Amino acid sequence: MTTTSETGNEAGHNRPDYRSRIGLVADSPNFPAAWDQVVEKVRVADELGYDSVWLGESWGYELFTSMADLVRATKRIKIGAGIANIYSRTPAVIASTVATLDERSGGRILLGLGPSGAQVIEHWHGVSFEKPLQRTREYVKIIRTILHGEKLVHKGEIFQLERGFKLRFKATRPDLPIYIAAMGPKNVFQTGEIADGVLPVYWPATRWGSLREQLDAGSLSADRPAHSAAIAPYITSVILPDGASEAEYQAASFKAASPLAYYIGKMGVYYAQMLSRNGFEEDVLAVQEGWQQGMKSAVEAVSPRLLEATTIIGTARECADKLASWAAMGVDEPLLSMPDGSVDDAAAQLSALKDALAV
Repeated sequence: MTTTSETGNEAGHNRPDYRSRIGLVADSPNFPAAWDQVVEKVRVADELGYDSVWLGESWGYELFTSMADLVRATKRIKIGAGIANIYSRTPAVIASTVATLDERSGGRILLGLGPSGAQVIEHWHGVSFEKPLQRTREYVKIIRTILHGEKLVHKGEIFQLERGFKLRFKATRPDLPIYIAAMGPKNVFQTGEIADGVLPVYWPATRWGSLREQLDAGSLSADRPAHSAAIAPYITSVILPDGASEAEYQAASFKAASPLAYYIGKMGVYYAQMLSRNGFEEDVLAVQEGWQQGMKSAVEAVSPRLLEATTIIGTARECADKLASWAAMGVDEPLLSMPDGSVDDAAAQLSALKDALAV
């Protein structure tokens, strides 16, 4: 009898080369003047052949408007919503929005969905944060129905849609890829059932195999083949110049540890719980205790082993080697941090990484 993990490994032999699927995360800045720089960096990534760029959304710039800017500024790179929450927009609005952008971009849109968190949903959007798992399932089903041009009749736990409306234009790609931002076991399993990929944040590299098993278990339960859902993690990364000094490595480590400490201590309980479940409970507790003294103490409390398991820091060659190692452990589509600094600085770092990956 073939096990889930064996099936996943067999499927993995035939999956596309991760080097052709490396993307970037270019979250919108907080101040208008920086947006032009973000667009220029994305143009560079497009020209260098990176596979995708993803934008986030919280309580700042609106996600799909920014994606439309990038569609107009680029030629081939995929543009991902990472993520659109499943409370502030209806599934029909999301479906018509991505179908519109996909048509205008020539089929380059990726849709990431997720529940966000209770604080943002209830105190920014003013919507009750209820039944995120069921809501995710119904959003995916309704969006797929609309994109396929079918009559929208849906009798679910959350949505009752009976009039049979249809999208008034033909979607460029009825099977536009849908990714889910999932961390909890139930959500990961469901992602394997219904989605094309998972977007984990700070999932430790020591547990890529476990994530693959959970996804494949969900896929097989829904009569889908193993490896139906790609692993596309957000990876905090810093690319250093060749010959970087010890001080530069230390500065890069502190820089990478800062958002990690913030996610553990100030972004609800999800990230702390996920890391604890995956063998980093003591490391999480240290960061949480550090927050009692302030952010600097919390960042300094991030252990080297936790940083090593969740981030990529080093020269282009070192980053490429670590990406290869993580791909061998199960990562399909690594999504790296867009480099800081000027457009020229980012171009140099992205070009150096591309050269290192080609060797």
